[in-house]
This record gives sequence, C-alpha cells and structure tokens, in this order.
Amino acid sequence: MATKTTSQQSIAKPEKRKPVFIKVDQLKPGTSGHNVTVKVVSSESVMPKGRSATQNFRNTRIAECLVGDETGTILFTARNEQVDLMKPGGTVILRNAKIDMFKGSMRLAVDKWGRVEVTEPAKFVVKEDNNLSLVEYELVNVVEE
Repeated sequence: MATKTTSQQSIAKPEKRKPVFIKVDQLKPGTSGHNVTVKVVSSESVMPKGRSATQNFRNTRIAECLVGDETGTILFTARNEQVDLMKPGGTVILRNAKIDMFKGSMRLAVDKWGRVEVTEPAKFVVKEDNNLSLVEYELVNVVEE
C-alpha cells in the first residue's frame, strides 16, 4: 500500500500560484509580471512612424489607451487583437503586463506571454489626476569609487 500512495503523489501536479493583483500607483520602470485590473478611459489608434502602409507587410495595429484604477492612470500600448478589447468605459484585466520606457516615460504593455481579458465593470472611479506616464525618468550612470 505504501507504494501506491507514493506513486499517486508523484503524479499530482503542483498547485498553480494565485495571481497577485497590484494597483497602478505601484508600477515602477523596468518591471514586469504585473496583474492589474483597470478601466479604459480613452483609446486612440496610432501609426508607427517611419513606416508606410505598404512597407508594413504584417499590418500591425497599435493603439495608445489611457487606463487606470482608483490610484492613478497610465498609458497602455495595445497591439493587434488587443486594440479591439480596449473600449473606452470597459474594464479589463491585464495579466503578466510589463513596463516599457518610451521617451523617458512609462508605458504599460502586454506581450505574447501575457493576456488581456475583458471583465465585468469595476466599481472604482478612475483617479485621472495621477498619470504615471507624465512622469519623466532619466537614466543615470552611477560610478562606484
């Protein structure tokens, strides 16, 4: 009987970790692996500069969306099928999101390892006067002596 229980234990899969959700004001430059529930404030399609429609054979769609929660807002860069999910007024869950730096400011993004899912409307009111994308960061080299 002892051999039976040990074989059953080795077959059992490890339990998945519960996702840890954070607030927008906790996002920092250069970090990744964030799970955030946000409301879409606005969504605006943008065309990548330096590329014409004929040169862009993959037909990449990009939209900059202002998203936020009760602690603040940040610009989210939506790509391709993510653009369709980012409807102003809607609530989305961004899983495994990362912070990209663009011209010294933070942008939230979800790459192929993450997921964007539409969820039921959240009950919080977005704090629009704390936009983390308006904070400009500067890369400083530290010389150790």
